[in-house]
Amino acid sequence: MGLGVRLLWLLIGVLRAVRGQGVYAPPTVHILPSAQGCAVEEERDAERVYTVREGDTLELQCLFTGHPRPQIRWTKAGATDHLNDLYLHNETLRIENISRHQGGRYYCKAENRHGVPAIRSIRVEVYFLDDPVITVHQSVGEAKEQFYFERTVFLRCVANSNPPVHYTWRRGREALTQGSDAGVEIYEPFFTQGETKILKLKNLRPQDYATYTCISSVRSVCGIEDKSTHFSLSNQTAPPSIKLLLEDPLVVNPGETITLVCVASGGDPLPSLKWVRPGEEELPKRSIVKRGTLTLTAVTLDDGGTYTCVASNNVGNPAKRSTSILVRGLRKGRFWITPDPYHNDDNIQIGREVKISCQVEATPPEELQFSWLKNGRPLRSSERMVITHTDTDVSPGTTNLDIIDLKFTDFGTYTCVASLRNGGIPEISIDVNISSTTVPPELTVPRGRSHLVVQEGDTVDLQCLVSGKPKPIILWSRVEEGGAAVAAPALMQDGSDQVESYDGVLRITNVTRDMSGTYRCQTSQYNGFNVKPREALIQLVVQFPPVVEPVNIEIRQALGRAFVLSCHLLRAHPARLLRYEWKLGSRLLTVGQFTDQQGDTEYQVRALNREGYGEYTCDITNEAGAGRCSFLVTGKAYAPEFYYDTYSSLWQNRPTVYSFKLQWTQMEPSAVDRILAYRLSFKQVGQSRWWEQEIPIDGNIGVGELLTYNLTELVKPESYLVRLTPITRFGEGDVTERIITYSPPVNPHLREFQCGFEDEALCLFSQDKSDVFDWTRHSATTRDTKYTPNTGPSSDHTGSKQGTDTQNQDTTHNTSWVSPGFYMYIETSRPRLEGDKARLLSPTFNTNSKVSSNPHSPTYCLAFYYHMYGKHIGALNVLLRQKGQTVTEVSVWSLTGNQGSRWMQAKVTIHPTTAFQIVMEGVRGPGIEGDIAIDDVSIEEGECKDLPPNNLRSLAPPSLPHIWQLCVSVSVALIGRQR
Repeated sequence: MGLGVRLLWLLIGVLRAVRGQGVYAPPTVHILPSAQGCAVEEERDAERVYTVREGDTLELQCLFTGHPRPQIRWTKAGATDHLNDLYLHNETLRIENISRHQGGRYYCKAENRHGVPAIRSIRVEVYFLDDPVITVHQSVGEAKEQFYFERTVFLRCVANSNPPVHYTWRRGREALTQGSDAGVEIYEPFFTQGETKILKLKNLRPQDYATYTCISSVRSVCGIEDKSTHFSLSNQTAPPSIKLLLEDPLVVNPGETITLVCVASGGDPLPSLKWVRPGEEELPKRSIVKRGTLTLTAVTLDDGGTYTCVASNNVGNPAKRSTSILVRGLRKGRFWITPDPYHNDDNIQIGREVKISCQVEATPPEELQFSWLKNGRPLRSSERMVITHTDTDVSPGTTNLDIIDLKFTDFGTYTCVASLRNGGIPEISIDVNISSTTVPPELTVPRGRSHLVVQEGDTVDLQCLVSGKPKPIILWSRVEEGGAAVAAPALMQDGSDQVESYDGVLRITNVTRDMSGTYRCQTSQYNGFNVKPREALIQLVVQFPPVVEPVNIEIRQALGRAFVLSCHLLRAHPARLLRYEWKLGSRLLTVGQFTDQQGDTEYQVRALNREGYGEYTCDITNEAGAGRCSFLVTGKAYAPEFYYDTYSSLWQNRPTVYSFKLQWTQMEPSAVDRILAYRLSFKQVGQSRWWEQEIPIDGNIGVGELLTYNLTELVKPESYLVRLTPITRFGEGDVTERIITYSPPVNPHLREFQCGFEDEALCLFSQDKSDVFDWTRHSATTRDTKYTPNTGPSSDHTGSKQGTDTQNQDTTHNTSWVSPGFYMYIETSRPRLEGDKARLLSPTFNTNSKVSSNPHSPTYCLAFYYHMYGKHIGALNVLLRQKGQTVTEVSVWSLTGNQGSRWMQAKVTIHPTTAFQIVMEGVRGPGIEGDIAIDDVSIEEGECKDLPPNNLRSLAPPSLPHIWQLCVSVSVALIGRQR
């Protein structure tokens, strides 16, 4: 018989007759960093700080509790959206090759529809150290009002770092410190906050000409090594100076190739050279840079502007020289006609003055020249034909032709010709006709086109008819309803403020509802008459179908129930004469028309039958179309919710197989018909064959009721994919699935267990969910004893207080750091009250009856260190928790009151009869000076030996629990029977 068939037949699933009470619980969350970081600093009443080195991998695991299983979401403070999926692996945030910019505060949020979401944060500090840079500055005091003359040199060392950098200086092999040389001062300017170290050499001496070394260090934190840089100071040291080997400005024609040469004319060390373009992020794409030479190929008008050569050698200030490139060209030729300005008339009339103006942008502007033609013949300035030009320094350049006392013989075509004096660039010619037909523009809207109604998605043409000669360009813009100018003008479809049109037509494609409004067309004041602009308005109305909600929703109902479906109208245009139509599938249910005040329509199902399941639709229509609400009414049961906090969910009964206790609750069990059964499907991960089993259900399932099914004969060490499907009279419901993973129990045959709480995982100790508050993991480097004086330990029981370093030495190579020791303690400050309990649960241990001297009651020695110092000390209780048919707890050790500021050891022999846990219970006393701490918990097989001197002396008076302490070798099971 194959393994799969054997599993199918040997699968024993027993639905527990006793169903658990409600197990729904709001989420809790805790952030656990990986061990790859440098350090995790605990902060009282605040978040933790996690340190990682730049370039390393950041890994933060979000540990959570709660039922149903919470949904986890990671966010970062200051980020506008959630973290990239590339960084997320299940509930773990993983960022490889982390950069300094990715430091900050990270949040893990857990929510599961019960209670408020749980949120925890951790601040990630990214440590780094950049290469240091030495800059040199010189001061020469020779002003008459000064009473001394000195030549002082400042060497400044700068390195970007986190944490703040520590600097040391050397001159040759000699270490320089403050006071070691009268001619040397070392100081840190206040405004740099330790990020800069300045070496001041006063009144330079011959011995000051040497090689200086700046060593930057972050004291080897995160394993970051020190970095150094050197600078050789000599009597030749000087700031950079440069010169440009070119004309300024450099005038070129489009398409030419030009070369800008920058050379260093001074400076020691030899300066480095680079070219920049002020106001631009980068040089033109066709640029070629080689040392101080910049070559621009096939220059265009856009390449014109200022270019700057920058020389730097870290001595003094960088040297800069700039040049201008002028790319010769003409563009933006325009003209306008101005009627006689002395008469209030926009028309050209015989006997009056008329002026023709022509404007062109030229580069360089001083080369711009104009000439005029009449009917193709050159025209010179005269008493009646006055030609003037603006100053060549003014850009754009303008020329005017004033015709005095216009005569019939002056009618004709006038041509304005713009050119550059040295040629090489095409001319710009502008023709202007002056005749009896030259009239100012008039602007109208075609009949019936001033109010346009279109539907969303159409293409619409807005048209303004312009008459007159010459015809000007039409400018389109948007205005507010009613014609008033908009304070913040609405934009055109292309995002601009206005659009030019040469034929008076504005075409809008795929028009949207936000394009509704008033549009203005007006004549431009160029390429036409220089008169008051003519304008007209066009109203555009965009109709769109009704917008409704819900667009698509699923509704789950049981047979025989009544319910109401509601479709809500949000907006529509037009919003009148709206109709609604309800259907079930293709079957018409009801129709009607909206009233003016009506905002929604409803359909009521009085008693749901089988034919009533399906898709209900409500169509609300207007002239533009319909908006649809869709309701899928179904009797499908909601998905089961797997319970992940099952106590001892995995057990072993034979060497090659294991069993698993599968538990779940049913989401909203009363939403639909009673669940008749569950279909259980499972397969080995990586395999394709599924096995199925049906689990019948008797009676109704309560909200939060815990259901249990035991899976047996699972093959070690395989993992299994399990699917669970609820079944009702309607049919199958929503499916949920989980992975069952085999993991050997902690110390399956316990012989020795030790925990000093150095690992943040706490050796699998966990906080009891039923207590009032939690134990806290701390060390001397993070504990703030000033907050609550006269209580709690100053270090863990081994005395490891904090990292030490050399006494502020200038060099950091001998710095050593010792990892601080951790311990667990209860913080009894507010808001804690007297009698509040914090309970810490050990991992579950299986007894090893086969190797014990007493096969019926294995013997173990529990040892731990405790610290109970403070006038308000409450109690420390140790309990043995065993899992049999029911969970039982018995006290095996207890102590109350102040025991002094010292660590003491306790030992007690225990005799568990089944799988067990140790419970460390701290009870808050009458005040805030009552912190209790524990450390170095161990469990070893056999009787306790070498009992500490205070083991009996520390006991309370002989009440029944304390008699157990004195009789530590008596079986816990026997004691339970005596009670």
